[in-house]
Amino acid sequence: MEGWDKGTKSVVGEIPLLSIRAGPRDGDAWRQRLKEEYRALIAYTSVNKAKDNDWFRISAANPEGTRWEGTCWYVHNLRRYEFPLQFDIPVAYPQVAPEIELPTLDGKTHKMYRGGKICLTVHFKPLWAKNCPRFGIAHALCLGLAPWLAAEVPILVDSGMVKHKDDEAAPSEASGSAPAAAS
Repeated sequence: MEGWDKGTKSVVGEIPLLSIRAGPRDGDAWRQRLKEEYRALIAYTSVNKAKDNDWFRISAANPEGTRWEGTCWYVHNLRRYEFPLQFDIPVAYPQVAPEIELPTLDGKTHKMYRGGKICLTVHFKPLWAKNCPRFGIAHALCLGLAPWLAAEVPILVDSGMVKHKDDEAAPSEASGSAPAAAS
């Protein structure tokens, strides 16, 4: 993990590595892998909360654990920007990393594919391949989504492509004009 800062290395070191090489088509082995995934996500969430760095909520959207949904956020200039988060577990998982999607940002940056899938090809996918099957969802969030948000959200906000929810007030509220009195 050359090139990662000391804080990132420390956090990654506290996320349990996974051992079961199983994907969604592998029946009982997949259920065992899901248990490992949940343990790693719980550990990662605990580490983040202990370091006052809580930045996402995520859960399986189906009983099979093949679809995941949640919310992630990034604080820029003391304002919290929230984004819906989703991804499907690929059939070839864990050999293939999940493609993390932020649908509300679709088309707002060139570091994104159609459908709001964030670009992780250059930096993260080689790391995932090298660490398969030890990396899981928590690692994808920590080493994929977190750096992407840190790099892209400030640019999107500063360029006006992303607005804070408080700045998207209704026009009548923004004008500050009071309704005309009835005569």
